[in-house]
Amino acid sequence: MTITAIAVGVCLLVLNVVMQEWWLKKQKTLRIEQFLKLYGPQGHLERKGGTPTMGGVVFLGVAIVGCFLAFCFLSSERRLLVEIWSLPFAAGLVGFVDDWLKFSHRSSEGLSSRGKFFAQIAVCLPWSLFVAAQNLEFFPGFRPEFLLAAMLLTFASVGFLNAFNVTDGLDGLAAGAAVISFTGLLTLGDVEKAVSWAGMTGLVTALGFLWHNAHPAKIFMGDVGAHFFGGLLMSTAIFSGTPILVVSLSFLFLVEIISVILQILAIRGFRRRIFLMSPLHHHFELVGWSETQIVARFWIVHACGMLATFVLLKFFFF
Repeated sequence: MTITAIAVGVCLLVLNVVMQEWWLKKQKTLRIEQFLKLYGPQGHLERKGGTPTMGGVVFLGVAIVGCFLAFCFLSSERRLLVEIWSLPFAAGLVGFVDDWLKFSHRSSEGLSSRGKFFAQIAVCLPWSLFVAAQNLEFFPGFRPEFLLAAMLLTFASVGFLNAFNVTDGLDGLAAGAAVISFTGLLTLGDVEKAVSWAGMTGLVTALGFLWHNAHPAKIFMGDVGAHFFGGLLMSTAIFSGTPILVVSLSFLFLVEIISVILQILAIRGFRRRIFLMSPLHHHFELVGWSETQIVARFWIVHACGMLATFVLLKFFFF
């Protein structure tokens, strides 16, 4: 990271905190608030109901400023910048539509599950086709054919958007995990400047949001924020030069989405539950862990899991 990039990162961090504060006040005026699902933990209805949401709208604004500055300072990598940022911005718009429908209907239901799934495919598939056309090497020795690469990228992208979304269920959990993931990305070192710049933007955006989202949260990121972060982490990992590292950088998010999948399979196939409630952080809430305990311990698990999977990937693939 250059001095210029660090200075820009600090400015974006301050901008994010200030804009989030303004947006928080604006939301209270407009009554843009969280409508919680009735089948979630009952304690959430009392503690979190009515909290302003859609904090991810600010992410898009901060990212636009970051992109503009990147276009100015990294003129030789403008095409790569477009390739990186097209997914998070498009995914963020899908999340925004979902959040706006919830706000408009004054309900916890936005897009239908099927509608959201097809919308996610609609933004992930074109991006995946474009990336796959570059004959991407997923890891040393494995360079899949165009169609297989596009299918794998689409599957991973859609899955990752949903993985980040289900992780965003406790104060600071997803934002803090994003800070850890983007920090891990920036430590890779041997990446294009455009990737480092995008990772830096993601890091300071997550940090700035965590200022307001830490327990007790004053605002939630909403689907727009979760989709944006999921898309950005996916695209930066893919263009880091070693796409397989998305497994390491998304460790906690993968654990959370796998817990949901396993719970659904167990209920539908065997009429039994593996967890008291999924995703996994809700299970530990019902076990009796406090919210701050779960968040802190899940951050530790995420950091350790990232390190362990990185070592294993290095051993087997590099």
